[in-house]
Amino acid sequence: MSLKSNLSVLLLGMSVAVGAPHVVNSQPAAHGGHGRQAQHAAAMPRLPGQDAFGAIQEIVQILQADPTTDWSKVNLGALREHLVDMNEVTLRAVATESPVEGGIAIAVTGSGRTLDGIRRMIPAHGQELNRLPGWRATTEPLPDGMRLIVTAVEPAQVIRLRALGFAGLLVSGAHHQPHHLMMARGEHFH
Repeated sequence: MSLKSNLSVLLLGMSVAVGAPHVVNSQPAAHGGHGRQAQHAAAMPRLPGQDAFGAIQEIVQILQADPTTDWSKVNLGALREHLVDMNEVTLRAVATESPVEGGIAIAVTGSGRTLDGIRRMIPAHGQELNRLPGWRATTEPLPDGMRLIVTAVEPAQVIRLRALGFAGLLVSGAHHQPHHLMMARGEHFH
């Protein structure tokens, strides 16, 4: 086989392996000496079907695996409410971005449940952005939301802030997962 053919076969095999569904052995254990039954393999989905459900499921698995979990403090309801806030702010809020000296200003607005989420999340997220090197974030209230202003001194960082925009700034930093676990444990929330 030529090098091109070998490479094609290798890449095809890798794409099949990467995209292959998770296979579970569904063979029941031997029962009463009846012997082995035929093995049946079934493809099982790995995703739970809804992102908030999956986030809560993951946290529950972590809590159950941790023998030091204090179940009297666990508050999955608070985590669920926070995930609703995240959904509202990410998908339903209106984010109007404007360049400012050294960065970006974003008016994040909405009404009803979305406005509630904006008022809880944006100030807390501004504090988290201040932990990232080279960035300075401030927030100020608006009648129908919050303004998030993020600036930097270095010109390359200013370009980055403006390119990230609202969605990119929301996901910046790796604080979300530890924050969710702390919230579920009853230790901290916005």
